[in-house]
Amino acid sequence: MDTILAYLPIILQYLALMFVLAVGLGVLWVIAAYFRDKSQHESALRRNYPVIARFRYLFEHLGEFFRQYCFAMDREEMPFNRAERSWVYRAAKDVDSTVAFGSTRDLKPAGTVFFANCAFPAMDEEDAEPTPVTIGPGAREPYTTSSIFNISGMSFGALSVPAVRALSMGAKKAGIWLNTGEGGLSPYHLEGGCDIIFQIGTAKFGVRKPEGGFDEGRLKAVARHDQVKMFEIKLSQGAKPGKGGILPGVKVTEEIAAIRSIPVGKSAISPNRHEEMRGVADVLDMVAYVRETTGKPTGLKLVVGDEEFFGELFAEVNKRGAESAPDFITLDGGDGGTGAAPMSLIDNMGMPLRESLPLLVDSLMRTGLRDRIRVIASGKLINPSEVAWAFCAGADFVNSARGFMFSLGCIQALQCNKNTCPTGVTTHDKRLQRGLVPETKADRVANYAENMKKEIRIIAHSCGVAEPRALRRKHARIIMRPGQSKSMADLWPDVTEG
Repeated sequence: MDTILAYLPIILQYLALMFVLAVGLGVLWVIAAYFRDKSQHESALRRNYPVIARFRYLFEHLGEFFRQYCFAMDREEMPFNRAERSWVYRAAKDVDSTVAFGSTRDLKPAGTVFFANCAFPAMDEEDAEPTPVTIGPGAREPYTTSSIFNISGMSFGALSVPAVRALSMGAKKAGIWLNTGEGGLSPYHLEGGCDIIFQIGTAKFGVRKPEGGFDEGRLKAVARHDQVKMFEIKLSQGAKPGKGGILPGVKVTEEIAAIRSIPVGKSAISPNRHEEMRGVADVLDMVAYVRETTGKPTGLKLVVGDEEFFGELFAEVNKRGAESAPDFITLDGGDGGTGAAPMSLIDNMGMPLRESLPLLVDSLMRTGLRDRIRVIASGKLINPSEVAWAFCAGADFVNSARGFMFSLGCIQALQCNKNTCPTGVTTHDKRLQRGLVPETKADRVANYAENMKKEIRIIAHSCGVAEPRALRRKHARIIMRPGQSKSMADLWPDVTEG
């Protein structure tokens, strides 16, 4: 004991030295990690919140091992759960997307969709590129593309400069189109060289007179850009049908105000509808005006609430002649997203895409306009299963907004309307924008689009067809009650199965 007591001061000094050394090494690691995080380009969170953001990834990793105790929430979060977001993140980073042990997806709830594999699936060598589709054959400059999964409308203003630049460059790399959203055409949309769909909202930002209404000169100027391939007239949006676009004043910078022709710092509230439209005849008149003025295919974007709308619209088309039809319809669901909307609308208004998409396709079939009007599905379609379902239902193309936001690094912080987005996607705060490096994120945008196409084709092959547009309703089944499902072709029998 005396020997131990004699060495105790030395032992304590040694332990104190080790503690100081450990603390010193810890401080050095924090300093090194801080500068490493501030300088790297891969993670917007680590770039904006060095060192601290690393705990997010640590907890995310540890959750895999503790899920049997208290972290089993893979498919419970809304509007997108962790499993859905994780697939997008992996696809965007182009890393292994395989999973182990078994699916965490519950196949028992009514409405759940699964796909009917065939006994003799298509071989890999039978793989076919998506068939090119022409939109607006009667326009002076029709648009032909083989792209199947594209970037939906997100306005400059709602999105930051680096986010728009990354989307533009990524879209070019992936060979897909980028929709401007209703905020007008910015230089950042054009920067990447991708195909562009110009959206005309109810306020006509980017092609309006200061006092309101179309400025035909500005409309023609937008159309003169070779990259602008089509025009989309937005009647309504899934997250806020019956309400125009909302851009809070804190996000209306001088540049955004100049593009939109609105006052700086004042909230941009679009009208509830186009004042020129009081019925379906007015809708077709505006389509004809924009198409004739620009020479390019012109279509509509809307969310369905009134089942009779399509019947009335298509009856008017057939009365005037097929050449009067919109060249495409982008159908949004009541489950669509937005940067800002009243909760009363975002929670309660509009028909979900699962119901409205088959309704639209069947209405086109009954009126003989299916080959004339192309169908674009939009609204919460961020994973291969949802996109494949849309092709089974009859869509020609699928658009996604929030999926591509996730590919940019969005973490679903729900700060889009507050100018405080921590990843720089939806903020005009320069400090927060610094985290989003367009050149790096452009690769992730392209990776997400390419991996989406790859996995939709895997589903198509398992169903026995060579490419996604060959999917039919017979390839999807819908759970009616636990232990029982029905073919989508039985539930929606009006579309010819071929």
